Amino acid sequence: MEATHLYRSPNILGEGPIWSVAEQALYWVDIDGKKIQRYSPTLKEYASFPMPIKVSLLAFRKAGGFVCGTENGFYFWDADTLTFEPISDPEAGKKDARFNDGKVDRNGRLWAGTMTAEGASSSLYKLDEHLSVSRMVSEVTISNGIGWSPDNTSMYYVDSLRYTINVFDFDMKDSTISNRRTFVELDTHVGVPDGLTVDREGYVWVAIYDGWKVMRFDPSGKIDTEIKMSVSRPSSCAFGGKDLDELYITTISEGLSEVQKEQEPLAGDLFMVKTNTQGFSESEFSG
Repeated sequence: MEATHLYRSPNILGEGPIWSVAEQALYWVDIDGKKIQRYSPTLKEYASFPMPIKVSLLAFRKAGGFVCGTENGFYFWDADTLTFEPISDPEAGKKDARFNDGKVDRNGRLWAGTMTAEGASSSLYKLDEHLSVSRMVSEVTISNGIGWSPDNTSMYYVDSLRYTINVFDFDMKDSTISNRRTFVELDTHVGVPDGLTVDREGYVWVAIYDGWKVMRFDPSGKIDTEIKMSVSRPSSCAFGGKDLDELYITTISEGLSEVQKEQEPLAGDLFMVKTNTQGFSESEFSG
């Protein structure tokens, strides 16, 4: 299976794709490019929204608009009014810290993790419907992809520079986690696990940074499928399309040498692969 090039959008650090069922369009960010983007595959329409700071993740909000994780904490953003409203910053004053990846659980709580340039001093946070922030996991390297099993009993979570996808027991009643264990640990030569999504069969799809691929793992952690990429740095993936059977893949050009950029002219662009399974629509933040 191989991903096809979908849209020329030379992102520096493309990340965080989410599919709008209502709009039949994909939203994603270019973190270092300081922009949020929207693309409608059917209409072939693209829009870009410049942001005042680096936005690393976004999620739909039940009340309308979006909730975002940024280099300065959590914000609300409205695409219609272009308002950008701060909520809180759990790592204010911490040098070089920013949010990196996150997702909303089916209770409407946002889970989002941070990163710094080096070390294992970052955390995974939960933002609840009252806009209260709780630290859920500590001593993380680069906090990355998050997703839940179809039955909501497991939460998957990537700690990138440990090359590990963790799995927790997930308590749906109050959105808590326990019993952390390793789901998959990659050999360093395979690449770095980045963003992920979970399909309706309970299989986990993970973008492999510096690995030229997206990998699909069965619920036991065994490799099921590999999607080949024409670029080395896929960053995240999300299901979309009319039937939620199209996997959209964001990519990164940051850090590539001039020689590498010549070899990977599509680095930073948006890709898609038609799958034989379906994903879930994105949960909305309830705050």
